[in-house]
Amino acid sequence: MAAVELTAAAGVPVVVLGASNVSRGLARLAAVTTARVSEPLDLFVVAGHGRSYGVNSRVAMRRLPSILASGLWRALERERGTVNVDRQPLALVTDIGNDLLYGFPAAQVARWVAECLRRLAEHGARTVVTRLPLASVAAVGPARYRVFRTCYVPGCRLTLPAVKEAVADLDARVVALAAEHGAAVLDQPAAWYGLDPIHVRRRHLVDLFHAAGDAWGLPQGLQRVGIGWRDWASLGSRAAEVRSLARRIRFTPQPVVARRDLRLWLY
Repeated sequence: MAAVELTAAAGVPVVVLGASNVSRGLARLAAVTTARVSEPLDLFVVAGHGRSYGVNSRVAMRRLPSILASGLWRALERERGTVNVDRQPLALVTDIGNDLLYGFPAAQVARWVAECLRRLAEHGARTVVTRLPLASVAAVGPARYRVFRTCYVPGCRLTLPAVKEAVADLDARVVALAAEHGAAVLDQPAAWYGLDPIHVRRRHLVDLFHAAGDAWGLPQGLQRVGIGWRDWASLGSRAAEVRSLARRIRFTPQPVVARRDLRLWLY
């Protein structure tokens, strides 16, 4: 892992754990949170298409470490003691379920999520956990499932009934874990999804992040935030601290963005 030296947080620390929905919505996440937090923001994000909570994951030629093995936790340890009462960390745990498609049972995935929640609780975070998209998955039929599996997880051998059963099982475990760790639970309505059962429609990613802001108790902000091409260029092109491309390890110094209102770390 790359060595990253952090100084005392300049603003409110926000930690977001997820996968493709977080990566796709990174500019929206930054826009919503900076609009609703009155202080400068320190945004720590662990995401990436196909990201796993417990094992290294690969999409095409790119590999990423698991969320639990990412450099985020070292960074937060270095921040310990620098966050005062007025800067309680805010955390969002989302995109739970990729690991089911990789063949891991719900009980194992739940243990990985539980460890993330435990670590966040150690840092005193006010945590929000999204439930799995039950309504969206329930509406998937055999033909749509075959297309989805072929496009996104061709190695998956689970049948559609097995996937639906595992999703329901993991969702129940996630709700119980949230209660155990004092985290708020966020439902994901079917209206947020389209033909793709696991990726929130882009226009509803703002709704997702506003819902997290509501659960964190942040002041109300504009429901629609302006996101221009400069935002996409400055955030969407940034790389995680460590990744593998074509079997070559690449390191990116953090933070990848340092503005007056926002500092962004990607892991």
